[in-house]
Amino acid sequence: MNRSKLLFVAISFAALALFPLASSSYGIDLVTKIMIYAILALSLELLVGSTGLVCFGQAAFFGIGAYATVLLSPDYEAPSVLWLLPASMVVAAVYALIMGSLSLRTKGVYFIMVTLAFAQMAFYVIHDTPLGGGTDGIYLNAKPTIGTLLDLDRSLALYAFTLGSLVAMFGFLALLLRSRFGRALAGIRVNEQRMRATGFSTYPYKLAAFVISGGIAGLAGFLFAVKDGFVNPEMLGWHQSGAVLIMIIFGGLGHLRGALIGAFAFVLLQEFFMSEAVFGAFAKHWHLGLGLSIIASVALLPHGLVGIPSQVRERLTGRRNTARDATTAEESR
Repeated sequence: MNRSKLLFVAISFAALALFPLASSSYGIDLVTKIMIYAILALSLELLVGSTGLVCFGQAAFFGIGAYATVLLSPDYEAPSVLWLLPASMVVAAVYALIMGSLSLRTKGVYFIMVTLAFAQMAFYVIHDTPLGGGTDGIYLNAKPTIGTLLDLDRSLALYAFTLGSLVAMFGFLALLLRSRFGRALAGIRVNEQRMRATGFSTYPYKLAAFVISGGIAGLAGFLFAVKDGFVNPEMLGWHQSGAVLIMIIFGGLGHLRGALIGAFAFVLLQEFFMSEAVFGAFAKHWHLGLGLSIIASVALLPHGLVGIPSQVRERLTGRRNTARDATTAEESR
């Protein structure tokens, strides 16, 4: 990551840290939600953008992490973050291990369909059995704490904890992708056959990336369950997986900061088109406006939002070259 990109990320996180000083409770809740989705988007970016595995079952890890948070919590006693958070991530990672060990034996569209099938299987287990409370979902009766140091029932404490988690996951993935393991994943994305020819056994690398991605998505699920104090089967629905995939494409595949930008842009656009103050009765058709915006973005920004600066530079350079060529032609006459 060069200096300009690092500076952009540092300024973004600093702005998020200062945001509560000038925001209402609604704004704090909204940005907390966006940061949770940004963590979920980072988890999928590790698979799609960094490894080339288009997974359509990321919502399963997200929902399983959320449900594990609620199901493992005592009914009337505040659980400790120190054991509940790792437990939720481990449960999601274990399901990712099971899903990955089977789905990674397939490729292309078959891989996409198998991951979708696993996600839908988890959805129907939660939806149709008493385990997850059925369609009604279940409530988190007591928010987790760390003694008297941290109480996630307070919105500012949850905001700070979510921001810290986002920074930690971004830093972890940035270091991971710069390591030998990350270079191997990049090689798999570019040409898996060549990686095998050079002596790499690609399956363990892909499976490890799958499990890590599932664990990070479980972290997002934990935070979402704590924020809302409620979980329902829709968290595991295929539309949730599709939304996260759109986020990373919207922001720009192959860039961690693209996952952050995409999550923020997607949720803010969603809130904008759902605003009755702006669109009135048409706000109930917010899917239409959001869909048209995404289509326009894909058509006009092939590299996502993160590619806007490079596109602007290319156009400016092209205009300068055209002007220089025209000047040279005039002088030659």
